[in-house]
Amino acid sequence: GVITNTGGAVRVRTLPGQENYPAVNANGIQSQVLSRWASSFSVTAGTKNAALEAVGRSVSTARPSTGKRPKKTLDKKAGNKDCKADIAFLIDGSYNIGQRRFNLQKNFVGKVAVMLGIGTEGPHVGVVQASEHPKIEFYLKNFTAAKEVLFAIKELGFRGGNSNTGKALKYTAQKFFSLENGARKGIPKIIVVFLDGWPSDDLEEAGIVAREFGVNVFIVSVAKPTTEELGMVQDIGFVDKAVCRNNGFFSYQMPTWFGTTKYVKPLVQKLCSHEQMLCSKTCYNSVNIGFLIDGSSSVGESNFRLVLEFVSNVAKAFEISDIGSKVAAVQFTYDQRTEFSFTDHVTKEKVLSAIRNIRYMSGGTATGDAISFTTRNVFGPVKDGPNKNFLVVLTDGQSYDDVRGPAAAAQKAGITVFSVGVAWAPLDDLKDMASEPRESHTFFTREFTGLEQMVPDIIRGICKDFLDSKQ
Repeated sequence: GVITNTGGAVRVRTLPGQENYPAVNANGIQSQVLSRWASSFSVTAGTKNAALEAVGRSVSTARPSTGKRPKKTLDKKAGNKDCKADIAFLIDGSYNIGQRRFNLQKNFVGKVAVMLGIGTEGPHVGVVQASEHPKIEFYLKNFTAAKEVLFAIKELGFRGGNSNTGKALKYTAQKFFSLENGARKGIPKIIVVFLDGWPSDDLEEAGIVAREFGVNVFIVSVAKPTTEELGMVQDIGFVDKAVCRNNGFFSYQMPTWFGTTKYVKPLVQKLCSHEQMLCSKTCYNSVNIGFLIDGSSSVGESNFRLVLEFVSNVAKAFEISDIGSKVAAVQFTYDQRTEFSFTDHVTKEKVLSAIRNIRYMSGGTATGDAISFTTRNVFGPVKDGPNKNFLVVLTDGQSYDDVRGPAAAAQKAGITVFSVGVAWAPLDDLKDMASEPRESHTFFTREFTGLEQMVPDIIRGICKDFLDSKQ
């Protein structure tokens, strides 16, 4: 067994697989070991030296079998573009785990890193070692190729000390994901905590801090505490309190550090499913905002520019990307024209440029028809998506048709409606369109220049509704 000192308590563990190893013969050779080694390499028939080369390579550079991987990721430098993640591996470097299992842990983390498909446009990873004091070993920005990451992981030295995982988790959430250290805007932030046995400090507060920073905490626990060891665990429910959400998705268990290859792929699949990263979802990166813009004759060209400026300033506040928030715009008179839909532009620059390029139509005012048109054509295609849907209606006058029915139908379809009226827009119409509570979803200003002051209120309103819907 392995004897590890954990601050006064002596912990003896029989390493799995030790019990049934064959006796070592006089030359110190174990008969079964080679077959164990060989199984961690794919040796292809036909190349005579492959077996020798394979055995000569250290185990930590073993590549996961690439047989099942789709061919999409041919561009090595770009990496797996479908895996959107900035990941900190928080590894256990305490006396609890010991040097030997520390090396097996590095081996496992290396395999996960390779299978993730690290690259400039793929996932980025860094490593923090938890011991008496946490140490950031390398940042997200330090390496963008799997080979380099693998080498850096191999070179990590074992630090020892207590496994102050809570302290390390809090430190990582606060210090690791800064933009200057390579964190990318709009990409989910993930900390994967590796725990051998149990933490020697409290994880609950660290979990709360991580959630406040928008970080998704995963816990990979290896070798559960034995019955004798449970007495030393400060809080048996530590996993549930630290993870992003206690829904089973964010915790992962491995019985031992031996034979972990089969656990690599399922963990990678979890880390790459960005739509499950509930803790990175904020109102800024998880909403669809549709703008319904009055282009009637009474607005006039110069006021129409002020309306577009208002739309730009609201849109600017959100993190627009293919996996983030999205913006669409429809202009209406008696007719409706989709200026651009949610899927047309996936960067903020392109959205803002599209708003600037909207041409003023001029004509009548049929707001009810326009709401029905937008609900059906613009929100219809995204109604089953992960983002929460908002419609901001801007009008300067009385509608020629009924607005109440179409607005009720939009709300029934899961769209929260804000109504913004200028000049001659009747308050009754505005209230009839707005979602409940109507007071906080209805806005009015006499002059078009007054739109500017409303921008922060609309943004705050969207965020409040978003948070309320998550409770």
